[in-house]
Amino acid sequence: MFDSAHIAEAVAWRHDLHRHPELGFQEERTSKLIAGLLQGWGWQVHTGLAETGVVARLGEGGPSIGLRADIDALPIEEATGLEYASTHPGKMHACGHDGHTAMLLLAARRIAAEGVKDGNVTLIFQPAEENDGGARVMVEEGLFSKFPCDTVFGIHNWPGLAPGRLVARDSEMMAAFAIFEIVIEGRGGHAAMPEQSDGVVAAAARMAAALQELPARRLSPLVPGVVSVTQIHTGSAFNVCPDRAVVSGTARWFQPEAGDEIEKRLSEVVQGVAAAHGCRARVDYQRRYPATINSAAEAALVRRLGEAMGLDTGETGPSMASEDFAFMLNEKPGAYIWLGAAREGDNPGLHSPHFNFNDDVLPTGSEFWVRLVRQALAA
Repeated sequence: MFDSAHIAEAVAWRHDLHRHPELGFQEERTSKLIAGLLQGWGWQVHTGLAETGVVARLGEGGPSIGLRADIDALPIEEATGLEYASTHPGKMHACGHDGHTAMLLLAARRIAAEGVKDGNVTLIFQPAEENDGGARVMVEEGLFSKFPCDTVFGIHNWPGLAPGRLVARDSEMMAAFAIFEIVIEGRGGHAAMPEQSDGVVAAAARMAAALQELPARRLSPLVPGVVSVTQIHTGSAFNVCPDRAVVSGTARWFQPEAGDEIEKRLSEVVQGVAAAHGCRARVDYQRRYPATINSAAEAALVRRLGEAMGLDTGETGPSMASEDFAFMLNEKPGAYIWLGAAREGDNPGLHSPHFNFNDDVLPTGSEFWVRLVRQALAA
């Protein structure tokens, strides 16, 4: 287990990272802190992959394992009131990446102290998980060709699960996702004479309702899929029918066929509704992350190790949220893991301006990392 002084120091790293959040591909201070600590413990440190990524390696030959932590923050104004709250207006660690980083650093310190005799370990501190696909960039820039790994694993704190829970499903963990922006255009005019203008606002409203119903009407009830309209921007005055509206949102799915169907039908709905209101519409639809799918053997290993630690590894359903660790799992066998991190009493969810990583679970995650490395390199 971990020395209490080392745990306290890891909590201090976490709080320091929380005070200084940095957005995707801008994690300069964060990367320097990580690299400096790892070098001090004897890791071979490499920087610059995906701009601000840090990759560290220990050991030679034999089996190899990759451990990933995401390091970026979110563009959210913090509302926690914590003593160590964000000092950067409009930015905060609202997803616990500060905790993931501290957790892997604490494990790295112990792994280095105990040594790696058979095989090698690669630590992947990945930038830009939130929307920008830092994992994709790292893979495209040669992550696994420069730092070969047999398997790769990632942990995410999960406030929807109690501490003491560890979940790694044999298959789907997180959904694929796309973003869309629909621009609707038509004649504008006076609100008192709507017959002299096109129904831009009405078209936007009908699209919002129809698109969110699309999965229920076009996918089997047994096939998960969701479309969420999250923004409608239009109008400038009470008495003006606008000539332009923008509707934006996201789509989520697991099966590739479901993703294809959602994209096809979304475009059909948009064009049909626009035409019915005498408007024109264009759709910008971008697929961002594939589904996060675990390898069954690696997920089973995670559960065995969790059970040996006394953790509850009972299965729960997948999440329709998304995760760019999927790009790494598309390249290598591995598993994405949820670590229960709920707080007693008020327990804000991920991406809330009130969210704060639960420091009590930091040693649990670090201990799991150490045991996973031992098991993987003993194979």
